[in-house]
Amino acid sequence: MSMTDPIADLLTRIRNGQSSGKTHVSLASSGIKESVLEVLKSEGYVVDYRKESDGVKDTLIVELKYHSGAPVIENIQRVSKPGCRVYRGKDDLPTVMGGLGVAIVSTSRGVMSDRRARAEGHGGEVLCVVS
Repeated sequence: MSMTDPIADLLTRIRNGQSSGKTHVSLASSGIKESVLEVLKSEGYVVDYRKESDGVKDTLIVELKYHSGAPVIENIQRVSKPGCRVYRGKDDLPTVMGGLGVAIVSTSRGVMSDRRARAEGHGGEVLCVVS
């Protein structure tokens, strides 16, 4: 079965894993998922992720982060969807919770946080918001 939105699948697995108290979740690997996870890791929303291979396919293992027993990620939402893409210029990138959250943006220079995209002067596709 083909997957139409792998980023939404990644976000849903993280959301469901944290709501059920899991320490880690696993999912099929892809380049865009690794880029999104790298931003989540650098912003402090996940502990770490690693890529494992069984010879046939690669799998990503994401270690979820908790603080005092509560998930660090309170809200994680897909913004741009396959049926309705959302593009913003550098001046129109969303600020999540007044700067307390992060919007993950796919730019011509790669996937990065909204703060970094603004600082480097890039706009792009707003993939998701995390708070």
